[in-house]
Amino acid sequence: METSQSVPDLIVAAQVKAKVFEDRISLARAQLDGQSGSEAQAEDLRAATVALELAAVDIFTLFEARMQHHFKRGPFSKKLRTSLVNSGQADLADRVHKYYLAINVLKHGKGASYRELLDTPTELFHMKPAETLDPKEEDAPSSLIDVGVPGFFDGLATTLLEAHKFLETR
Repeated sequence: METSQSVPDLIVAAQVKAKVFEDRISLARAQLDGQSGSEAQAEDLRAATVALELAAVDIFTLFEARMQHHFKRGPFSKKLRTSLVNSGQADLADRVHKYYLAINVLKHGKGASYRELLDTPTELFHMKPAETLDPKEEDAPSSLIDVGVPGFFDGLATTLLEAHKFLETR
């Protein structure tokens, strides 16, 4: 039987994979900058963006599932945030919470997490106000959080690695 990878190893592997999608997004955006571009270029941008969104949702979900054992019951992210704040790590608690909200928006679209993010702006990632979106895309999760901004996935991965270290050493 093969040994399962550690959470940090899985996060780093996801980060490497995400870099490929980020590079595709950057290239596609550069090619489309100020131009209408071809349908193939636009489709490549959409495909890379969706793949990066899925990678972000997957790694956050995996982190929660693998780390849930640190808390008896209840919502993992809420308990993690409280534990971090109580340990004097308010910055990490805030980052974990903001990424948790972003992942919820990626999964579910507009809702409570989206409204909370609108009320508490962050420099961690870029949000798109729903009123600026095409009405056909308004409820599409991918149209609300811009995962293609350089640093989004690295910030998520770094936050999860720090939270993992906190949980494993407390």
